[in-house]
Amino acid sequence: MVSDSAERYQAWIGRRQSTEDDLTPSVSEGAAALFDRNDLQVRVGMPLPVLWHWFHFLPRAPQHRLSEDGHPERGDFIPPIPLPRRMFAGARTSFLRPLRVGRPAVRESEIREVKHKSGRSGELFFVTVVHRIHQDDQLCIEEERDIVYREAGGRVAAPEPREHGPLPEGGWERVVTPDSRLLFRFSALTFNAHRIHYDRPYTTEVEGYPGLIVHGPLNAMLLADLVRRHDPRPIRHFSFRGRAPVFADLPVRLVGVPEGDAVRLEARGPDDQPALIAKAGFSEAETP
Repeated sequence: MVSDSAERYQAWIGRRQSTEDDLTPSVSEGAAALFDRNDLQVRVGMPLPVLWHWFHFLPRAPQHRLSEDGHPERGDFIPPIPLPRRMFAGARTSFLRPLRVGRPAVRESEIREVKHKSGRSGELFFVTVVHRIHQDDQLCIEEERDIVYREAGGRVAAPEPREHGPLPEGGWERVVTPDSRLLFRFSALTFNAHRIHYDRPYTTEVEGYPGLIVHGPLNAMLLADLVRRHDPRPIRHFSFRGRAPVFADLPVRLVGVPEGDAVRLEARGPDDQPALIAKAGFSEAETP
């Protein structure tokens, strides 16, 4: 049983890792193309757009150290939890100062918490990692990430389409349909070899999903972009939590509802149920 060895994973709490990145402009040029940001002229020294730090400080595992699902093998920085399904389930990010494109930065990472749970859905592990990004000796971004490990489980049914509910008063919405091209380019920009995002036979036959899965961070970035389209104020903090998978080639309804100094956000699948919820805030950044 995985739970029998759960206590030993506590030894990973406090483990640290440092990663350097030059915030190369070509990465932002690729991201601008991905999001159709024709308005953005990438140049050295410009502020890195919100959440685009996810395109940097990436793990570069050698090919022979990839697991069957495409993730890097565990046991170095991340504890060697043997549960097969791994998800970037959520994050809480504070933007203290803008990162500048084309200038070196350092990300200091630390494992803050490892939790084990067991219930009707089987065994679960929650690993919380804290990232602090510095540039020019100043703290620019502080972020907590939640990584979830779970058992394989049964097959997942495709969502049943439903008519969209009414948009809340004063709300914003945009409907997008992520396809395999978008998923492939996002995987390339994030150096993410997880096969559920590009390998349809593996996704449907091995993991039991009805189609390719849209990256949770991609949905979060589309929601942040929805805010940018409607409110010029800079986002000071952003949080998101995944609730259900979103599948390629199906419409995703992005919804934003302003609430004073914040915007409540949802990415809804064709069943009009929230698959990912988020919140963007405009007040001074709050550390996670």
